[in-house]
Amino acid sequence: MRLLDVEAVLGRETDIRKADPEREILEELDDKTTSYAILSHRWGAEVGYEEMTGLMKMEERKRDEVRQRAGYRKIIKSCEQAKKDGYAWLWVDTCCIDKRSSAELSEAINSMYRWYQKAQICYAYLHDVGESIFPTNGDVEKFDESNGWPEWFVRGWTLQELIAPQEVKFFNKDWVHIGSKRQLAPTLACVTGIPRKVLTSGLARKHFSVAQIMSWAANRRTTREEDRAYSLMGLFGVNMPMLYGEGKKAFQRLQLEIIRISSDQSIFAWKPRIPRAGSVLAGDPSDFRDCGNIEKVDPDEFVDQLVQYVEWTDGHPWYIRRNIREIATNPIYLCRRAWLRWRARTLRRQLRTFTVSNAGIQVCLPVIPLPDSPSHCRAILACTHFSVLISIDLVSSGSVFDRVPDIVTIPKAFPEFKTLYLAHHEDVDEKCRNFILDDKHVSHYGFRRCGTYPHEFTGDAVTLSSPTGDLSVVVYANSNAGFRFAVGLGYHLGQEWVHVDYDQGLPTEEANWTDFGWGAYRRMWEARAKHARDMAKHGHVRHDNYCVKHAHLPRSIWAARVVWGRWEDDFKIMVDIVNCSGCCDGPRMTTTINDRNGLAIPGLTKTVSCSYLLHVDEWPARVDKCSSQRTALGDYGDYSSGNLVRIGNIFEDMRPTGCDPEDPTYCRTVFRVLRHGLGISMCWTRKGDDLTLARHSEHAYLALRQPKGISLPANEHVSLLLKTLSTRLAGKYLVTAIIQCSDFYLVDKDGNRRGWGDDSAPANGNHSTETGMLRPLHAIASPQVWSIEPPCIQRMERFRSIR
Repeated sequence: MRLLDVEAVLGRETDIRKADPEREILEELDDKTTSYAILSHRWGAEVGYEEMTGLMKMEERKRDEVRQRAGYRKIIKSCEQAKKDGYAWLWVDTCCIDKRSSAELSEAINSMYRWYQKAQICYAYLHDVGESIFPTNGDVEKFDESNGWPEWFVRGWTLQELIAPQEVKFFNKDWVHIGSKRQLAPTLACVTGIPRKVLTSGLARKHFSVAQIMSWAANRRTTREEDRAYSLMGLFGVNMPMLYGEGKKAFQRLQLEIIRISSDQSIFAWKPRIPRAGSVLAGDPSDFRDCGNIEKVDPDEFVDQLVQYVEWTDGHPWYIRRNIREIATNPIYLCRRAWLRWRARTLRRQLRTFTVSNAGIQVCLPVIPLPDSPSHCRAILACTHFSVLISIDLVSSGSVFDRVPDIVTIPKAFPEFKTLYLAHHEDVDEKCRNFILDDKHVSHYGFRRCGTYPHEFTGDAVTLSSPTGDLSVVVYANSNAGFRFAVGLGYHLGQEWVHVDYDQGLPTEEANWTDFGWGAYRRMWEARAKHARDMAKHGHVRHDNYCVKHAHLPRSIWAARVVWGRWEDDFKIMVDIVNCSGCCDGPRMTTTINDRNGLAIPGLTKTVSCSYLLHVDEWPARVDKCSSQRTALGDYGDYSSGNLVRIGNIFEDMRPTGCDPEDPTYCRTVFRVLRHGLGISMCWTRKGDDLTLARHSEHAYLALRQPKGISLPANEHVSLLLKTLSTRLAGKYLVTAIIQCSDFYLVDKDGNRRGWGDDSAPANGNHSTETGMLRPLHAIASPQVWSIEPPCIQRMERFRSIR
């Protein structure tokens, strides 16, 4: 290791102008035979190796700037303290490592724990402590960014710098000694979660589980994400190369290295605050936050504790309890218990063995099948939490097992020892589902998106990361009216699901809807299996097939309507607020079809009677016979028996809503009507004829001369217009497209003319507003925003009885 010569550094500083520029201040020495002090600190404006060794060769202005840095003063003060304590050598990480060399940096990081361990004394410099005594109580106001304690205690690298040295002295910002590790052990144990025995006697790894040691680092931070793993290597006695840029993979590599040298199964006992599924390896040290009391179990002890675990697990049908006595109800149980004990003893060696390969982590574990799914099981680990064995839930994914969040169920089978391959990496392509959220229309009635739980996202897309269990909850509130609801987007066991949760509290403060959001998240998470099953009952959500959830908001005139369906490779969720009298029973779920019929349409619609088939813009489209000579695009009315009874036109009703019909965003869309694709010969047509056939039946076609189509523009402006008119036009039908032509007549497949339905086609056809153009066909649809939720018969009867 490279050490600072204390006398050389202080001598140079005494008279910087007369100092010998050739005198070396750093020297390579053996840490095993050299007595030295070592510094532990929080980085700031530091002085590096190149600046420290080249200080005398700098021009005066630059040299003065370096000497004024807090990092340089820290080095000088450390040297003065080392000299005072009788040490000739000092190691400081800022200037004793040439970080220009990646090999030297990697060697230093892999050796750092040993260097701190071999040091005779460690100086812990607390730059943010001004008092002359060590703080004995947390002060959140003073140390607001470090959990109420000096920042040194929340940094990743300082964990090993606290544990490894035999003696640690703490200094405040003025280099006043304020205590030692041994003196402050009770306070330090409270601050760091490290047992007092470790602080006073050192770390004996065989006495502490992997999960316990990880828990000490759970609340610590590092500037580089990779350093969260690299700073823990010495605590576990492992080495690995430094690969800055790998991100979270560094912590995965650390765990695999630990598994290669240890049989401690507590490494699988992590429990994140936010449940997730996938790899059996933790995502980062914070997943071990609540594992400070987990103890590993020796294989010999594991046999007895496993039998006790089986006997004391509630719900097993093999015995009954009377007071403290256990009475077997089936003699087979006694044989199974004896077999389990014998089997565990014969597999003691396998229980101590892990094998890591690209197929997974091979491990032998006692496994209990779960009743909810044949692919799920509960594995019992050789570690305890307050003397109770810990178990984790797994799901088979091909030849490997993924970890899943704890499943609330009671196993009803006896454990069996199995050799499993546990997944240790994430397959992003298989375990991610993208959801597109469209909630722009909720603002129409004064609602807004207030928050998302447990992950924050501000855009319109969210990715759920595991088919075995993931959930995001979005909260909406109308603060003025005092109503709120939450929409849950979930993915459980390969099934997408959506649910609506509502509340009638008054969200006048952020804390109210924040608490409601977390409450909704917990309720939905606990019921995720039920929500997934309910969604599955309505069939697989595919293109143009949508699910609708309608939930009346109690004591209001509104309901939350959530429409859910597939959009190309993603899933699209449309959240809306609609008027609702409260006679519906909710939340209820139905299915609907977004029947586009090849036509671009504004929002979700369901096309009604479609008696003719033709091709528009390369897509097949179904349309119907016009029932009136005055039918116009945007007409709406009642529909029955194949006829639309016109009531009005959305473009005529625009002005009272504040919309301008002359706005280009409302201009009709023109599309091509193609003459191919019906599978029949058109050899009977004359050259130069511009004819297109619309198929009516197997033997009847409608010939259209010079056809063209017009439709409503498929944009958000028209969608919002339909939304604005939804209260008044609920249950009505809308003309979304019209086919125009210069002439039309019915023909058979040989080109012979036939009659037009029940009556002959009029000579002038159905006139359009364009001179000489006829309109034989149109498309009529029921917009989703105009649909009416059917009333609940029971509630209606109850209301009548009340009246």
